[in-house]
Amino acid sequence: MSSENNNGEFSFPKTPTKGRNGLPKIQTSHSHGKKKEEVEEQVVCHDDSVPTVKAQTIDELHSLQKKRSVPNTPIKSSGDTPTFTSSLSEEERHKQQLQSISASLASLTRESGPKVVKGDPDRKSETPRAQVTHQHRHVHAPTLSTSDSSLKFTHILYNLSPAELYEQAIKYEKGSFITSSGALATLSGAKTGRSPRDKRVVRDETTEDELWWGKGSPNIEMDEHTFLVNRERAVDYLCSLDKVYVNDQFLNWDPVHRIKVRIVSARAYHSLFMHNMCIRPTAEELEDFGTPDFTIYNAGMFPCNRYTHYMTSSTSVDLNLARREMVILGTQYAGEMKKGLFGVMHYLMPKRQILSLHSGCNMGKDGDVALFFGLSGTGKTTLSTDHNRYLIGDDEHCWSENGVSNIEGGCYAKCIDLSREKEPDIFNAIKFGTVMENVVFDEHTREVDYSDKSVTENTRAAYPIEYIPNAKIPCVGPHPKNVILLACDAFGVLPPVSKLNLAQTMYHFISGYTALVAGTEDGIKEPQATFSACFGAAFIMLHPTKYAAMLAEKMQKHGATGWLVNTGWSGGSYGSGKRIKLAYTRKIIDAIHSGSLLEAEYTKTEIFGLEIPTAIEGVPSEILDPANSWADKGAHKETLAKLGGLFKKNFEVFLDYKIGTDNNLTEEILAAGPNF
Repeated sequence: MSSENNNGEFSFPKTPTKGRNGLPKIQTSHSHGKKKEEVEEQVVCHDDSVPTVKAQTIDELHSLQKKRSVPNTPIKSSGDTPTFTSSLSEEERHKQQLQSISASLASLTRESGPKVVKGDPDRKSETPRAQVTHQHRHVHAPTLSTSDSSLKFTHILYNLSPAELYEQAIKYEKGSFITSSGALATLSGAKTGRSPRDKRVVRDETTEDELWWGKGSPNIEMDEHTFLVNRERAVDYLCSLDKVYVNDQFLNWDPVHRIKVRIVSARAYHSLFMHNMCIRPTAEELEDFGTPDFTIYNAGMFPCNRYTHYMTSSTSVDLNLARREMVILGTQYAGEMKKGLFGVMHYLMPKRQILSLHSGCNMGKDGDVALFFGLSGTGKTTLSTDHNRYLIGDDEHCWSENGVSNIEGGCYAKCIDLSREKEPDIFNAIKFGTVMENVVFDEHTREVDYSDKSVTENTRAAYPIEYIPNAKIPCVGPHPKNVILLACDAFGVLPPVSKLNLAQTMYHFISGYTALVAGTEDGIKEPQATFSACFGAAFIMLHPTKYAAMLAEKMQKHGATGWLVNTGWSGGSYGSGKRIKLAYTRKIIDAIHSGSLLEAEYTKTEIFGLEIPTAIEGVPSEILDPANSWADKGAHKETLAKLGGLFKKNFEVFLDYKIGTDNNLTEEILAAGPNF
C-alpha cells in the first residue's frame, strides 16, 4: 500500500514502527505534506460530543431533572396578553394553602392544628418551601399539655399528578402494580364494596325536618357528639402519619353551582381515585381555592371504636351536613368517597332548586339531551354510550336553570367480564392514569383477566372522563328533551317502550323498578323484583317525592317527555320468554332521540295504563304489546297482576309524605300507578 494517499485512507509504512504491543502504529495521511490551514478545513467525521452537565453532585443533577409547575390556564384580559388573577407571591400562596390544610386537620380539643409542611418526607434533599402551624380557637376547647403529635411535622402531598401518585403507590402500598395497559392495579383491603349499613348521618335540629328518616330511608342517624368522637379519631390518625395526601377539587361542571371539596387521605390509591373522579382544577384555580365547601377525612386504614355509641362494626362512614364534613373509618373501598359526595350533592343542590340525579346523560349533534335512569343490569351504561352522541356523563348529574351538568370529572366502570368487543370505550380508557380496583392479572405479563373473580366480582376502573373519545368537555348541556327510565323486567309483562305522562313519570321514578333473576333453594330460577327509590335510594337524602316533584316541574317547564323502556323479557317471564334483543332496544332509543316516536299511534295497556306505540321502524310490531306476545294469555294476566301488586306494596312506604299543606300530589302520583 502506498504511504501517501490523497483520499485520506490509512497507510502503513514499509518498515513499520512498533507500538507498545509490537503492533504497527496506524498513521493517517491527512497531515502528510499539508499546511495547517488545509488540515483544519478537512473533517474526518462529525464531532457529536456534548458538554458535560452543569452539576457538581448527584443531588444537583436530580434537581435539574424537574422544573417548577406554573399556572397553565391564563385568563385572557382585554388585550392579547394573558394575566393571572393572584397578586400573592408564591411563598405567600403556599403559606395560605398550608394554613387552610392545617385548619382542616385541626383537632377540636386542642388550640392548634398540626404543623404541616409540603413535600415527601422520604426525599431528604428537597427542602420544604413553607411550613405552618394553624392556630385554631374553639370556645369550649380545654388547653392540653403538649403531645407527641404536636412536636412533629405532617408532610402534605398536595394535588399530586397521576405519575407522582403511581410512584407513591408502587413504593409504599403493597398490592400496587402497573398493568400491561399502563393502569394502576390496587387492592381496597377487606371491603370490596360500599357498607350502607355502616353509613351514619348526624340528626340535628335542621336535618330532623329536612331529611328522610324512618322506614325505607337510607339515612341512619347518629348524634353530633358521636360524630366528633369519630372525627377526632380520624384526624388523630391522619396527623400521626409522616405524610398525608390532600386533594383540592371541584364537583359540578356548572361553574355557577360548583362545590369546592377537600379530600385528606392516607393512601396514594385514594388520592388518584379522587383525582380521576372529581373535577380537576387548573393551577390558576388552585391559587384562589381558599376554604373548601366540604371536607372528607379518609382514615379508612384505621377502624372505628366498636364501643362508641351507634357503631355496629369496625367500619363507619359518617356525614355531618352542618359541619360539611365526612369521616371514613374501617374501610379502604374508594367508592365510599364518591357516593358520599353524591349524597352531599343530593342535599345541597335541592336547596338551590337544582335537581340532583343518579343517571347517565348524552347529547345529540343538534343539542338534544337525554337522561337515562336504571339500576344495575338494565343497560344504562350501554344505551347512554352512543358513538353518534356526545357523552355528558355516565352516573351523576344536576339539572339547574342553566341546563344539565355532570357532577363528576370521571367514570367509575365495572370491569367484570369486560371486553374490547362489548365495551370498547371503557376497555380503551383503561390506560395510564386509570385506577383498577381488585382486578387479577398475570404475574409476568401483567395482563388483566377481566373474568377472574378471585378477589371480588365488583372489580372497577376509575378514569378521567376525557378518556372517553366522544365525551363533551366541559360536561354541560341544554335542558333535556327526553327522560328515559330503564327496567329489566324479568317477569316479561312491561312493554318494550311506553310513553309516560308527568304523574306516571313521577310514579315510576319513585318506584325505581327492575327485576333480576335470582336462584331459589331447589335450583329453579325465577324473577325477583327490586325497587330503589329515584333509581338510587342508597344516596338520596330527602324524601323521594321531593325529587320526583322537582323532576316533573322541570320536565313540564322545558317540554321533556318521559319514557319507560323494558330491556328485559318478552313473550313470557324468564325461562319461557325471550330477552328483548339489544338491536330492538337501540332502535327504540333512536326513535326517542329523533322525535319520531312522538308521532306514533298509541294504545293503552291494562292495569298499569301505559301508552304503547303500535309501530316502530325496525322493531317487530308483535312484541310492542306484551298481551299479544304471550302465548298463554291467562298466565300473562296473572303475572301482570302479580307485578302490579308488588308495585303497590313497595309504594306504601311513600304514602305519608306531603308537599305543602295537603296530600294532593301524593294521591295524584298514586293514581298513576297500577289500578286493578
